[in-house]
Amino acid sequence: MRTLLVSAAILASLFSCAHEISSDERLERATQKNDMKGNGSTADVVKIRCDDTNNELNKARNDSRPETDRLISYKELFDSLKTRVARFDEAMSRNPDLQFQEGSQEIVSAKDTCVQNMADVKVEFETYVRELVSVPTVQEIKGGSTVVVARLDFGVLREAIESLNPDDRDSLLNKVSNAEKKVDVKAEPRKKTGAAAAPAPATK
Repeated sequence: MRTLLVSAAILASLFSCAHEISSDERLERATQKNDMKGNGSTADVVKIRCDDTNNELNKARNDSRPETDRLISYKELFDSLKTRVARFDEAMSRNPDLQFQEGSQEIVSAKDTCVQNMADVKVEFETYVRELVSVPTVQEIKGGSTVVVARLDFGVLREAIESLNPDDRDSLLNKVSNAEKKVDVKAEPRKKTGAAAAPAPATK
């Protein structure tokens, strides 16, 4: 009788342990599932939106603004969209199941919007940059003479080219450098003329 009671106690203990382990495993699986749905990267990516860019795009398109300012607006908007798309890609790379989970359609749709907006802005941005590179200087009348001046800040133009990083990036940068040299050459004679304006010594 005592043997039977001991055996029963052992079996009960084993069943209890097995049940306890099973509960832990279930809890762990549930926790992992919840973490996957609500981890930091997932929670962050859900908040990313690219349907709020109209104001910035209109600022870049506004041809009444200085060309340097317009170029800065295009660059900042393009860089921002590029960063948002990269965040989507990183989150989906870390968690490939992200786009297949419940509510994933909203994330996929938001990413598609970002990708499309980035592509559209890039077309306008690059078109504007190439226009500026093709005609980077203008002529102005100063002191009765025609001089060559920069159409915009060449440093900003270089940054825009670097941001776009087209296949002919080096060629575009060289054109900017050549234009900058022309402006410097035109500016130099004016300095010499001013220095040579001192009165000549009187002759005996």
